[in-house]
Amino acid sequence: MSFLFAQPEMLGAAATDLASIGSAISTANAAAAAATTRVLAAGADEVSAAVAALFSGHAQTYQALRTQAAAFHQQIVQTLTSTAGAYASAEAASVCSSCWAGSTSRPWRCWGAVLGHGADGAPGTGQAGGAGGILYGNGGNGGSGATGQAGGAGGAAGLIGHGGAGGLGGTGASGGAGGAGGWLWGNGGAGGNGGVGVAGDPGGVGGAGGAGGAAGLWGSGGSGGTGGQGGVGGGKSGDGGTGGIGGAGGGGGWLHGDGGAGGHGGQGGTGVSSGGNGGAGGTGGDGRGLSGSGGAGGRGGQTGVGGKVGENNFGGAGGAGGTGGLIGNGGAGGNGGQGAISGAGGAGGNALQIAEAVPAATAVISVARAAAPVEPAALVGNSLATAAPGGQAGPSPVRTVLAVLAEPAGPPV
Repeated sequence: MSFLFAQPEMLGAAATDLASIGSAISTANAAAAAATTRVLAAGADEVSAAVAALFSGHAQTYQALRTQAAAFHQQIVQTLTSTAGAYASAEAASVCSSCWAGSTSRPWRCWGAVLGHGADGAPGTGQAGGAGGILYGNGGNGGSGATGQAGGAGGAAGLIGHGGAGGLGGTGASGGAGGAGGWLWGNGGAGGNGGVGVAGDPGGVGGAGGAGGAAGLWGSGGSGGTGGQGGVGGGKSGDGGTGGIGGAGGGGGWLHGDGGAGGHGGQGGTGVSSGGNGGAGGTGGDGRGLSGSGGAGGRGGQTGVGGKVGENNFGGAGGAGGTGGLIGNGGAGGNGGQGAISGAGGAGGNALQIAEAVPAATAVISVARAAAPVEPAALVGNSLATAAPGGQAGPSPVRTVLAVLAEPAGPPV
């Protein structure tokens, strides 16, 4: 007979590391977008304009795909966080079962593990919150992180109870993931907010918000944490740091419960030369069960205040809405963040149907201007829910100019 050994603390730490990796990739993509999505024609002739439009189109398609990849990455983080909470609860149950053997006095020592709330993590340590009682009890809140240290994960509840909230991330670090709700009833804990980016030349990236905890059988998923603000740019020409991405919302209960809302993207940092890009909003949690709506996507962060070249920064993209349950609506996509070049609105969540599935409601992703959300196609059969609209792009003072540049070139005069 084979045995499986798992350490919930290591699983929680792995989820935090994955969130940090996603934040770094999003920062690199945002930096590349400024130089690749607005390629200017080398000359006034038709060939130069066509070549520039071709490369700009490829870059915009890539940015659309990276938004979908970021949403998938957030779902992996959310699943790993929920798994860590389940292992922690199972471990506590295993320890408690040994108390009922050998002595009539030993069971009474175990009531602390059966009924009661988990202990909160100590501030400044990144310590995870303790698990709630096996029968009843809320998970403890995660402790805040020290400089560069992620916030602690919230503790998982037992049979009945709410998951603990994730701790605030230290400077430049991710917030802790929310704890899982009770197996029978209880909401998932909220993810912790990401820490503010380190000030420097340029400013550092804000920490990613922690993922919200998932519910059990009956309950709502926890909301994702807000991404941290980008660091302040220093020196003579330091750019502000990019805001952190918002955390993904937790999944709703398997029988009933709405998915948690995605966390808002962090605001870009103030820069001497240019303000930082806004962070992307988090993905809304899925309404996973029989009844429940998907969570709304988080709002993209607005850009930081800039100096001489502040017109080159991007607002954060809105997060995608979560998928609805069997009877439940899809979550609304988050609005794009305000910036010189506004962020794209997030895609609306799908709604599951007893008849044929409805195509996803999406918002056109463009750095130039946002189009109206695509309406869902007509259903074949009876619908129990509707897909949600995509979010709107944030306001932009130069969107009209970029829209003109993005139009296909006409015949030469």
